[in-house]
Amino acid sequence: MSGGVDSSVAAWLLKQQGYQVAGVTMLAWHEEREGGCGLGEAEDARRVAGQLGIPYYVVDFRKEFKSHVMDYFIGEYLHGRTPNPCIACNRFVKWEALLSLGRQIGADYVATGHYAKVEQLENGRFALRVSATASKDQTYALYGLSQAQLSCTLMPLGAYTKEQVRQMAKELGILVAHKADSQEICFIPDKDYGGFIRREAGYVPEPGDFVDRDGNVLGRHRGIIHYTIGQRKGLNLSLGRPVFVVEIRPGSNEVVVGSEKDVFTELLICDKLNWMSIDGLHGRERQVMAKIRYSHKGAPCVIEEAGDGRVRCRFLEPVRAVTPGQAVVFYEGEYVAGGGTIR
Repeated sequence: MSGGVDSSVAAWLLKQQGYQVAGVTMLAWHEEREGGCGLGEAEDARRVAGQLGIPYYVVDFRKEFKSHVMDYFIGEYLHGRTPNPCIACNRFVKWEALLSLGRQIGADYVATGHYAKVEQLENGRFALRVSATASKDQTYALYGLSQAQLSCTLMPLGAYTKEQVRQMAKELGILVAHKADSQEICFIPDKDYGGFIRREAGYVPEPGDFVDRDGNVLGRHRGIIHYTIGQRKGLNLSLGRPVFVVEIRPGSNEVVVGSEKDVFTELLICDKLNWMSIDGLHGRERQVMAKIRYSHKGAPCVIEEAGDGRVRCRFLEPVRAVTPGQAVVFYEGEYVAGGGTIR
């Protein structure tokens, strides 16, 4: 229970379905700012648990969060990639740590307020199915869950829209019915990623060259941690034409810029695959819809094995700003087939 409306209503729905429910809030990071999984959020969740008449616990997962999320986040930026900390948190902290805790107290399932559905398919595999509301669907950020984790997961909000969930909370008089959704990365509420990396890692960004695709120097950048693929704003380059980040080269400390058409590509390679509705490609091509970021609507592509545990994705039409470090998630109909990390 995060102290928000979604997990609060999820707990109520499960109780109505006859489950014995306990609320758990994870202390995930060390600063107590509004919007994070700190003590303020825990107090909201405690009050809701009291309303629902369920036992409530606060558990300290800050060590796991730092190791699997914050350190990973910093490391990816230092290597010129753009990480997705929510995906890492879901698999390695929320599920891994909570399932371990659940086993200790005799719980059978972990339940969350995510907008997604979990189903066991005819082939015996567990898979995520998109939620009833496309605008809130969270399957992209959950693609990394293992079969063992999915088999022990309940997501009661998958059948509802956000508006329905808020209306239920209002009618029930749940204290956080009107609480705003969190929008930013929880441990960087000010959105200053560079400042966070400097503070946490003691890292001083080294300025370097902006170059074009032919290697011509166009200006100086503030350090590679400040840039991501497709970025236009904040480059401070006066070239008389708009330019976009098309590549980050940590080895030479260069940021490559080009025209908007240079930001589009028909091909990506991914690794660290996690298969969900299927158990792999087994040497065959497969046509799927692929999302290359959380807000991407998805685009048709053909996926095939590329050797060394990698998959090659060939899009039928070019897609914008394929970004190393982000996830690519494959969909077949309403189900998540699998996904991986863009390289």
